Amino acid sequence: MQRLGANLKTARLRRGLTVVEVAEKIGTGPRAVADAEKGRPGTAIATHLALLWAYDLLQQADDLAAPSKDEVGLALSARRERGRAKRRLDNDF
Repeated sequence: MQRLGANLKTARLRRGLTVVEVAEKIGTGPRAVADAEKGRPGTAIATHLALLWAYDLLQQADDLAAPSKDEVGLALSARRERGRAKRRLDNDF
């Protein structure tokens, strides 16, 4: 959270924006922006996403928890599929 906050702050500063300006743009108060930049864990995810939108960085969030990028989940799913394929119906009653 602290790294994300620092990255958001860097993005804001590079754009020459103040905390107040960004807060107005995303429809929140300056404290919410400051809390996000400090990496406070109680800050709403909506605030973080709104800040990414304000800095035109929201597209980078597309890969966040993307099923196609989940290597562990894909491996587990493939293993389950292989296990199902081995079972065959038997006509013996």
